[in-house]
Order: sequence, then C-alpha cells, then structure tokens
Amino acid sequence: METAVLKKINTDLDIEDASIPVPGPHEVIIKQDMTGICYRDILTREGFFPRVKLPIVPGHEIAGHVNETGSEVKGFKKGDYVASLIYQPCGKCEFCLSGRENLCPYKKTYGETLDGAYSQYVKVSENSLVKVPQSVPAESAVIAACVTGMVYHAIKVVGEIKQGDKILITGAGGGVGTNAISVAKALGAEVIAETSSKWKEEDLRKIGADHVVEMSDHFAKDIKAITGDGVHMVLETVGLETFNQSLRSLRTAGKIIVIGNLRPEPVALPLGNIILKGNSIQGSISSTRDDVKKVLDLTAEGKIGHISNKHVNLKEINSAYRLIKDREVLGRVLVDFHDNR
Repeated sequence: METAVLKKINTDLDIEDASIPVPGPHEVIIKQDMTGICYRDILTREGFFPRVKLPIVPGHEIAGHVNETGSEVKGFKKGDYVASLIYQPCGKCEFCLSGRENLCPYKKTYGETLDGAYSQYVKVSENSLVKVPQSVPAESAVIAACVTGMVYHAIKVVGEIKQGDKILITGAGGGVGTNAISVAKALGAEVIAETSSKWKEEDLRKIGADHVVEMSDHFAKDIKAITGDGVHMVLETVGLETFNQSLRSLRTAGKIIVIGNLRPEPVALPLGNIILKGNSIQGSISSTRDDVKKVLDLTAEGKIGHISNKHVNLKEINSAYRLIKDREVLGRVLVDFHDNR
C-alpha cells in the first residue's frame, strides 16, 4: 500500500510503499475509503508538537471497515463500520474512567506518537473505536471525531449551548468552521459565521449560517448590530487574529470556547471587561467516544448535514497542505484512497 511519511520537520511528506500493518492483541486494522487533512497535521509538519516521533505517518481522521482484529479484541469483528478517536486513551486514569478520555494525560495521538491515517490500512486500538450507523457516508464518518465530535464537545458538553442561543463561529469557512455551522444548527442555535474570505459568504449561508460577517479589526460592532446585546457563545477556531473582537462580541455572561488553534501565541486580555460582564473563557480539546456516537446519530437522523469537501489523492497531499494554509478551500480536504490519478 502507499503511505505518506513525515521524515523531517518543515519538509514535504514522502510517498512510499509500505506493508499492511499487523494488529496487536487489542488492536484492529481499518481499511479506509478516505481520510481528512486537519490543520493540526500542518502544525505537526511545522514542528509545533515536540513529542512527535519521526519518521511518522501523519493524520488522525480515521474511519472505515475493520479488515482484521487482534487476538483479544471482543467488541469488533471483520466488516464492522467504525470511526476512531484521534488518540488512544490509556483506559485507566481518572479521566478515562469517568468518560472524559479526551483529557487523558497518557493518551497517544495518531499521526504524532502513533502512525496515523495517511495510509489506506491503519492500525488502531480497540478502545479508540466507535461503531458507525450504516446510513452515515464515509465523508461524515471520517470527521466524526476530529471535527463534528470536537465541535459537539465544545459547544454542547463544555459550552452547554441551548436552543435559541446565538453563537459566533470564527474561521467559519474552514474545515472546522463549516461543519461547526451544521452542528450548531442541529442543536438549535442561531449562527453568525465570521470569515476572512468574502468569496465564501454565500456558501456559508447555504450551509446554514443565519448571518455572515467579514473579519476585520472591528467585527464586534457588526455582531452587536445583528444581535443588539452580543452573542451567548463564541466558538473561537482562529486564535490571535480574532480573539479580542470575539471577546467584545459577547453579551453579559457570555462564553468563549477555544478550540483548534494550538499555536503558542499570547493574547491580550481586557480583564476589566471580562470581570464586569461576567464572561468566561474555556478551552476544549477533541472528543470522547460518547461525543462521536452522538454526532454519528445526529448525522444518521439527517440533523447534521453533509458539507461538500474537496477530494485529493495521496500523492497530492503536499499541495493540499498549501491550499489549506492559503485559505483557498471551503470545508474539509479529504484524501480519497480510491483516487488513482
């Protein structure tokens, strides 16, 4: 099989031939139809995660059908349609035992400390897996942990969003943002989408955004013009470029939930504004198996809609990274393992 390998920081990935992996006792081999490219993969290539063990097969968006099981695997069999968390939890710590495995301090991340998704056949721990309803398309299954599940965890589990709440989604034209619109609408929110790419505005409305604003140094004024008193919640996916205006977009007792951008960039906090308005800032990381099950069920019920994505083949992985960095893509970029161009 072909696989993409990162051998050195800040270099292109190499496309190589590799053998199909062999599962350990508690592992399965998944045959994928496709995988997703996450901005975190780009940060991995750029050296933002010092724990990355090179050479490594990047990628952590994994779904497909079980091709082989290890000798001790009990809950899955060959042919099962499954999706994986982006990490392997330890299964023993206080967080794993309380259903908060996304916070496991001992977890190993696919594509960083374990070989990841940039191969058609991927080795995954059984305690990373969730079964997928048959009606869920591969494009939705493969982003159920890293994208829709992550957003669900952020705005529902952490943010406790309610029916009718107003939410601002920054970076709404990207692979996370477009799907965040769909998840927020499924949960009954009124969605304001913020984007730096004017050409994406009409598409964001078609996806479900109730309002769209352009990124600027003063977009909080646009938010207040739409809402009157600000939004209940901001899903902050961008970071430094938008954080200050996101904070100023909040209503009294509003929340910013920060996800996605792991760059170690400091931001200035207007503490008086936070205190006087009773605002809160909360980080949210990844998703749990329960989150993934919830979004897969919502997808199967038609409540989380399908977002059109760009497809590439594995040999185009490096050019796809550049498209994402240059913000030239609406939605997610998916690697199609059946594309033999």
